Amino acid sequence: MALGGNPVFNGKNFRGAKQAPPVPQNPYGQQFNQVPGRAPSQVMDGQAAWSAQQQNMTNEQLQQMYSQPSAGPADTGRMTYDDVIMKTVACLVVLVIGAGVTLFVAPGLSNLLMIVGALGGFVLALVNTFKKQPSPALILAYAGLEGLFLGGLTRVLDGMYPGVGMQAVIGTLAVFGVTLVLFRSGKVRATPKMVRFFMIATIGYAVFALINLVMMWTGAVQEPFGLRTSVEIFGIPLGVFIGILAIGLAAFSLIMDFTSIEEGVRAGAPERYSWVAAFGLTVTLVWLYVEIIRLLAILRGDD
Repeated sequence: MALGGNPVFNGKNFRGAKQAPPVPQNPYGQQFNQVPGRAPSQVMDGQAAWSAQQQNMTNEQLQQMYSQPSAGPADTGRMTYDDVIMKTVACLVVLVIGAGVTLFVAPGLSNLLMIVGALGGFVLALVNTFKKQPSPALILAYAGLEGLFLGGLTRVLDGMYPGVGMQAVIGTLAVFGVTLVLFRSGKVRATPKMVRFFMIATIGYAVFALINLVMMWTGAVQEPFGLRTSVEIFGIPLGVFIGILAIGLAAFSLIMDFTSIEEGVRAGAPERYSWVAAFGLTVTLVWLYVEIIRLLAILRGDD
C-alpha cells in the first residue's frame, strides 16, 4: 500500500485485509498424497464416484461444463474495481443529496445543518478510519453529513461570490479526471520520495491551518479567511499560494488512494473492503472540493 497518504488506507481496516480464500478445486482430480487429512482409500473412492458421474453425462454436458469460464474475483468474494466504483458512486449520491438539503432549506436552518454536518462528519471520519471492520451504514452516514457541510459552505460562498459553487464542482471533477488519467498512464506514481515530500508538506499545511483557525476564533485576525487574506506576498493574498499547495496535496492524495486500491485488488482483499476504498476516495474528494472553492472565493474577493 501507499503508506503515508490517506489515513483511511493506512488503517488496520484496509492495510490488514487478507486475501480471500482461493477457489476450491475438485479433489477427485488430485493425487491421493496431495489431499491432506484424507486417507488414500477415501480419495480413490472419490475418484471413482467422479468417473461414474462423468460416464452418466452426455458429451454435450461435459463440453458445457469444461467450457465454462474460470471463477473471477467477484465470484470468489474479492474486491474488484467495479465494486469500488459502484460504492464510491453511492457515497457521492448520498453526499449530493445531503448538499441539496442545505442548499434549499431556509438560511438559518442551512447554517445549523452545515455545523452539524461538519462536526458529525469529522466524528464519523475518525470512527470509520479506525474501525476494524467497514460499516456501509456509517460510511454512507459520513457522506450524508459531509453533504450537509459542503452544501452549507457552498451556499454561503456562492452567495458572496456568485458562481464559485459550480466552478468548484467543475474544478473538482477536472482534477479527479486528470489525476486518474495520469495514474492510469503510469506518468505519475506514489514513489517513496514523493510520499515523504507529501508527508512533510501536509504536516506543515495542517500546522498553518490550526494556527489560522485559532487566530480567527480568538479574534486576532478579522478577515473571513484569516491569515489567508490578511497577509499578502507581492500583492497576492497568502491564501492563493496556500490554496494551490493544498490542491496539489489533495491531488497527490488521490494518486496514493488509487495506488492503495490497485494493490488491494491485486492482493485479493475481501469484497467488503471496497467500502473502505470508497470511503477513502470520498474523504479526499471532500478535501479537494473545500480547497478549490476556498481558493476561488479568495481570488474573487481580491478583485
